Amino acid sequence: MGRIISVVNQKGGVGKTTTAINLGASLAEQGKFVLIVDLDPQANATSGIGIDHAGLECGLYEAVLGKVGIRDIIQPTAHETLRVAPATKHLAGLNVELVGMERREFKLYDALLEVRNDYDYILIDCPPTLGMITLNGIVAADEVLIPVQTEYYALEGLGQLLETVSLVKKHIRPEIEILGAVLTMYDSRNKLSDDVMQELYKFFPKNIFRAVIPRNVRLAEAPSFGRSIVSFDASSKGARAYERLAREIVDTEIRHMAL
Repeated sequence: MGRIISVVNQKGGVGKTTTAINLGASLAEQGKFVLIVDLDPQANATSGIGIDHAGLECGLYEAVLGKVGIRDIIQPTAHETLRVAPATKHLAGLNVELVGMERREFKLYDALLEVRNDYDYILIDCPPTLGMITLNGIVAADEVLIPVQTEYYALEGLGQLLETVSLVKKHIRPEIEILGAVLTMYDSRNKLSDDVMQELYKFFPKNIFRAVIPRNVRLAEAPSFGRSIVSFDASSKGARAYERLAREIVDTEIRHMAL
């Protein structure tokens, strides 16, 4: 059964989509079968991995509503074992469509049942809100990964996000866990980055990944070419950081299986 990880932060610009794409690509390069689920109506994970979402007839919107099977929308990428369930412009209407439905929080969970056994990892790129779409992304996951930018306002709203996950765990999905936080856009020359790191340990005393994602020009350039950092510049600091993060996440699975 595949491991489903939701990449969540209600703040925008924290490296969430960058993490979903490049963690997925790094896991694929390590021999894992990976599906990225683009749950963000902006469709940045879709375009950032090289898929023209404007030319697609169907996407995740139709799959979540049960109009098509999720296997019918999955697209290949430049990485042999990495696939994408793409977002299209229609996904923006999903918040409204879900309001009156039964099991509205479980629509993505139900859609993913069709492919869960096809992949080692399913990464859900959630939108930068805590609305119904993101709630579906959290409920569908086994674990939540939270990218945190090393900037002044990075921790603002983090308590609210953790409370939301706690409520999901208490009332909807008791199995869900916080996988941890990963620091993004880290600048070792900036004292503020170290200050944010220390503050973050108050929220996640045991769940901060050692892999730290640096500010890196090549990492910022890669999406404009529709490529992961692994295929764009495998020797860059950004690529090496995501490779380390992928290894850490695989290690958490190995330790869990050993218990």
